[in-house]
Amino acid sequence: MRKFRAFVVKEEGEGFKQSIVERSIDDLPAGDVLIKVQFSSVNYKDALIGRGHRGFTKSFPHTPGIDAAGVVASSSDTRFSEGDEVIVLGYGLGTAVAGGYGEYIRVPGNWIVSMPEGMTPRESMVIGTAGFTSALCIAKLEQMGASPIDGPVIVTGATGGVGSVVVSLLAKLGYEVVASSGKPEKTEYLKLLGAKSVIDRNVLTEANENPMGVETWAHAVDVVCGQTLSNVLKGLKYGGSASICGLVGSPEFDANVRPFILRGINLLGIDSVQLPLSVKIATWQRLATDMRIDGLDSMTNEIELEDLPFALDSVYSGKTSGRTLVRLS
Repeated sequence: MRKFRAFVVKEEGEGFKQSIVERSIDDLPAGDVLIKVQFSSVNYKDALIGRGHRGFTKSFPHTPGIDAAGVVASSSDTRFSEGDEVIVLGYGLGTAVAGGYGEYIRVPGNWIVSMPEGMTPRESMVIGTAGFTSALCIAKLEQMGASPIDGPVIVTGATGGVGSVVVSLLAKLGYEVVASSGKPEKTEYLKLLGAKSVIDRNVLTEANENPMGVETWAHAVDVVCGQTLSNVLKGLKYGGSASICGLVGSPEFDANVRPFILRGINLLGIDSVQLPLSVKIATWQRLATDMRIDGLDSMTNEIELEDLPFALDSVYSGKTSGRTLVRLS
């Protein structure tokens, strides 16, 4: 009976304890494909699960890790063979079933994306859920007709996992990027990623009772929500769009219809979890080609399973910049 190591969150008394345990392959859920995980990443959802948040995971003990990349160990799905390099992201990984913080996962074949040509498992998890979501945000703006000639694009929460990749991708595609951050010491970091300018996040968190503001940004990518999103929407130019994919500030925001009907702006919701597999495959292909990110290592902190408690706390408290890669083998 094959054994492997896994990071586990366990309910203990009135709280939750995190530890590394030995598990058996037989402990894994039923599925078509057994994957030996090489890399995962740290995401805000993982940080919430690490604290026992039942909005994502009802049953504990549980292994988080909402994304994973590695090689197929065995498969009853004819689309995959032993040794194939693959990516799993979203659906129930790390929430409904044991996730990428274990050295093995077992999942349905319909959850799996074959590694795009020219991309490595390590690179795919430096991108991870955050980078994948970033690509979706930009693709949605493009679907609404966004173009670099429109003007500046504001990116909120710019030093975080999603924000860092959005800044880098937008700059690569030729957009003028305005990065919003509460970390003045990261200004040079954001400019190295491609931001044209950096503003203090407090500019966007101030209460504003005016129904509309000065037309400032052509488009936006927001991961904060709350008052920040309210102010971003008020400052969009005519026909502008905002992709939203996070709620680190608040899940709620105040809004009125005036910017929508007087300036024709668009609010675009982004989901990376239940997205059709065909769209996931196409998005990963773009991340391996025209959206390929240069300088990934400059935004990456690489850790091992033993480092997860500190990393999860850092992400939860907003102290982390860039991406955190988890190495499992």
